[in-house]
Amino acid sequence: MPSGWHENAFEPGDTGCNPLAQTGRSKLQNQRAALNQQILKAVRMRTGAENLLKAATNHKVREQVRLELSFVNSDLQMLKEELEGLNISVGVYQSTEEAFTIPLIPLGLKETKDVDFSVVLKDFILEHYSEDSYLYEDEIADLMDLRQACRTPSRDEAGVELLMSYFIQLGFVESRFFPPTRQMGLLFTWYDSLTGVPVSQQNLLLEKASILFNIGALYTQIGTRCDRQTQAGLESAVDAFQRAAGVLNHLKETFTHTPSYDMSPAMLSVLVKMMLAQAQENVFEKICLPGIRNEFFMLVKVAQEAAKVGEVYRQLHAAMSQAPVKENIPYSWASLACVKAHHYGALAHYFVATLLIDHQLKPGADEDHQEKCLSQLYDHMPEGLTPLATLKNGHQRRLLGKSHLRRAIAHHEESVREASLCKKLRHIDVLQEVLSAAHQRSRLKYAQHQEDDELLNLMDAPDIISKTEQEAEIILPQFSKVTATDFFQKLGPLSVFSANKKWTPPRSIHFTAEEGDLGFTLRGNSPVQVHFLDPYCSAALAGAKEGDYIVSIRDVDCKWLTVSEVMKLLKGKGKDDVEMKVVSLLDFTSSMHNKCATYSVGMQKTYSMICLAIDDDDKTDKTKKVSKKLSFLSWGTNKNRQKSASTLCLPSVGVARPQVKKKLPSPFSLLNSDSSLY
Repeated sequence: MPSGWHENAFEPGDTGCNPLAQTGRSKLQNQRAALNQQILKAVRMRTGAENLLKAATNHKVREQVRLELSFVNSDLQMLKEELEGLNISVGVYQSTEEAFTIPLIPLGLKETKDVDFSVVLKDFILEHYSEDSYLYEDEIADLMDLRQACRTPSRDEAGVELLMSYFIQLGFVESRFFPPTRQMGLLFTWYDSLTGVPVSQQNLLLEKASILFNIGALYTQIGTRCDRQTQAGLESAVDAFQRAAGVLNHLKETFTHTPSYDMSPAMLSVLVKMMLAQAQENVFEKICLPGIRNEFFMLVKVAQEAAKVGEVYRQLHAAMSQAPVKENIPYSWASLACVKAHHYGALAHYFVATLLIDHQLKPGADEDHQEKCLSQLYDHMPEGLTPLATLKNGHQRRLLGKSHLRRAIAHHEESVREASLCKKLRHIDVLQEVLSAAHQRSRLKYAQHQEDDELLNLMDAPDIISKTEQEAEIILPQFSKVTATDFFQKLGPLSVFSANKKWTPPRSIHFTAEEGDLGFTLRGNSPVQVHFLDPYCSAALAGAKEGDYIVSIRDVDCKWLTVSEVMKLLKGKGKDDVEMKVVSLLDFTSSMHNKCATYSVGMQKTYSMICLAIDDDDKTDKTKKVSKKLSFLSWGTNKNRQKSASTLCLPSVGVARPQVKKKLPSPFSLLNSDSSLY
């Protein structure tokens, strides 16, 4: 169960969900939701106008429709630009601490419409499981409340855990209620986070993919929120962006045919690159945080780290400029990637210039070490220069250093120019301040060493080899660390009672155990099966069949019970009359347990078991007993307890709640490969 969750209580501050907090981020999400609705309306109007234009034959009508269509397209373009403006509202997501740092780019959460599970799931429980649907109203309400809470997750680990628990729960729901051969009639609608265009599907694949996207998006918001003025804050930011990249990469590899463009493989590849680039930027900031000492080896290290950040942002900008991504990626994102590529490239050249100009090789200095560092700084030295000769010759050092300063200034000018071309970036004050300060620093240092014969000694500075002490890497999502209990586990073990298996309705078997002889043996655990049935015994004559699953005995649910526990119920309190309910799989031969425990203590006949021969204190059963299922959490005063009636009817049958439950296997293992593809 996610941390901060309490039974029968829904406290927004500690459950990973905060629907009432009117923060800048929540207001931004509300604006995004309103824009999605306007875009949906505009798209429908455009579709209608296009259809009318195709059908109309009158010239005047066609001209009028063309005019209206141009207005609709114009409105739609303005709405998309407004949505892009929300996507680049990076200031809302940044740390509240005052910082002289370049903003990072977070992803906004995908918006969705409400979904009512109640009628569809009740009907399926009645039709497929032959159980009274009213017994599952609380579980259905829990599921709907959990989904509603996932629309407003808190921006912390509790919020991530909340989304992950719902994603795992969807694996259970899919196995329980979504047969692969039919549609359930539930329509899931999600809005593209970049274009605002809605996408709908009648299966859980879109739902699961969108939740995964929101987990990644939430990690990006956590990363941008971290305090980048502290070592711990920067480490948390690196971790958050690497985890965001891992979730988005998992989404790309698992859901390969997504109908929403923001989750297409091409777009997800770019988003993964963007998250890793931002993580690498935080690594650079972490190294620089204690201060950059004006020392030769420190400057070499920082220069190569800056070159690494510039390199990953150049690669990111190149990916953003490729079709088809460039058509839908926000222009401001691509511009910021280009700005950072030039900015960090300029910093790399500035640090190399500083180590060459400010540090002369002195007697007693580690000459070999400096020569090795300088040789590893470049792919090749400028023509006519060698590392050792350059270190020893002060004039050559100054010339090479000033050539790096010229390249630094050129990069700075390009970053400032690129930022000025984008309207959104022009209004980010801290970005303009950082770029301007770095530019002025390089120009000042160049002016301090400018000489009259400058034009006679021009030298091209070589490229700097990038190197980092911590490569930003993908961290895969760890769903196994999140504890989630199947809401509908009282339907029975998922290995048998699932949507892709069919069985007969429960049959009541009334029989007599003569002198404790049941006339059959038992096999398997949870649920227990009838095995080795004597065709002439009382149970067989009452309708029992070999391979039947025992679902209740004397109105006690036993789908989760072990063989020994079922046997004790069959023995009762010395009574010979037994009433049990059984179901038969329509293709039970393929579902028989491969491993079984057949109890035959004191067996005197081939097809019989003397149940009284089993001592009550038998210690041979090693199967764990399971605890009683606790009701799921109350989701607050607004708990969605719909009591909608099922559209099917079932004769009144008394079905008791299960007395025990069994710990389920890893829920993530339920997501088979077939359910992972569109």
